[in-house]
Amino acid sequence: MLRRQRQIRAQVQQWVDAGLFAIAFWLAHGVRELAVIYSPGLPDIQPFEHYLWLYLFLFPGTLLLLKALGFYNRPLLFSRRETAWVLSHAVIIAVLGVVTVLFLRKQELARSVIFLFGGFSFVLVMAKEELQRRWLLSKLGQEQMRRRLVLIGTPADTAELARDLEAKAKGAVEVLAQLDLNQTSSARLIELLHERSANGVILSARHTYFEQVEKVIELCELEGVEVWLLADFFKTRISQTSVDDFLGRPTVVFRSAPEASWQGVAKQLLDFVGALALLVVVSPLLLLAALVVKLTSPGPVLFRQQRSGLNGRPFTMLKFRTMVSDAEQLKAELASFNEMDGPVFKVTNDPRVTGPGRFLRKWSIDELPQLWNVLRFEMSLVGPRPLPVDEIRRINDLAHRRRLSVKPGLTCLWQISGRNDVKSFTEWVRLDLEYIDNWSLWLDVKILLKTIPVVLTGAGAK
Repeated sequence: MLRRQRQIRAQVQQWVDAGLFAIAFWLAHGVRELAVIYSPGLPDIQPFEHYLWLYLFLFPGTLLLLKALGFYNRPLLFSRRETAWVLSHAVIIAVLGVVTVLFLRKQELARSVIFLFGGFSFVLVMAKEELQRRWLLSKLGQEQMRRRLVLIGTPADTAELARDLEAKAKGAVEVLAQLDLNQTSSARLIELLHERSANGVILSARHTYFEQVEKVIELCELEGVEVWLLADFFKTRISQTSVDDFLGRPTVVFRSAPEASWQGVAKQLLDFVGALALLVVVSPLLLLAALVVKLTSPGPVLFRQQRSGLNGRPFTMLKFRTMVSDAEQLKAELASFNEMDGPVFKVTNDPRVTGPGRFLRKWSIDELPQLWNVLRFEMSLVGPRPLPVDEIRRINDLAHRRRLSVKPGLTCLWQISGRNDVKSFTEWVRLDLEYIDNWSLWLDVKILLKTIPVVLTGAGAK
């Protein structure tokens, strides 16, 4: 994991943990208040509002305390015992800090609240750590967190780097291949990137020529795959270059997709919360649509298809079935009526679409099950529409594959620019690349807002 990504992850953890310490204090006070109700002999305590000023010290204090103790320098899958040991030190210091602040301000607080605060803080943060551990060890969590890398350089360099990754990355990366830069052809590299859905290439160029390095970077740039150039042959930092570090090695990163940032974290949060809220709101509509599909035509309610996700990695996309059950078999008979150039198949008034299916398509109801794909982190609310795996394989222009460098989405510039009225695949790709090159969280919000009237009016749907 690059330094920038580690920093973002650590900062997110800091704010979450500080919030848990704050919740622990509120819980401790609440439990003590309840104790007064069930044990009338206990003395009353001041209401919680009386101690709100403590958060001015508690929140920033725990942020700095856990960082100072090295709590965020641990590997993702750290020993539970060591985690508990470091956390217990932090809790003890935090409790002593609260006592000290109360003493200096000459404020009184029941001792039980202080002890409960320490206990709740420890339990809440450890529970968070355990949930995070279970997520990272789950199949879905490993798929989301693991980087799939191709190592390129001399055999000696790639072998050394592979050993470093095995020793230090702790399962956070998967080495797909080790290639000799002087022996591997461009065709072989492209084939490997397509077959294995790599999302990173690490170049160790100390003993190779920059001509070969440039070719690899150009190929990966077209593919939308990040390149990490191990730059430990540099004596000084080169100006106007983006330099990071990878396992302590200076690294030049070439990227043609949005970099890791707080906006990226906010986008993931927007995706999860937005998809969850939408699923709750539209659940009656989902049930009604499922019933209509079931009663009006034979076949399954949901249509499942392998689509190309981030970096071309296949995933199963869900839609309400809007066509006859043998639609895929009939597709070959309609090939001559295809209205879209390139690998994409589009036919106006497609005879395979059922009557209710046309209604579901017009109002985009058939796409709603993809909210589940968003919750599984396979898709985003906003991003290039995912294409079937077989259509991606037929892309001839490598530059068009860069649309795979971000997660696919439910809506994007194509949807708010006429949907099926856009007949050129080249124009479709141009809109997707325009989105990638100009991405910001505000652009996502604008696209979501513009999607609402498009869906409500059925604009461009056929």
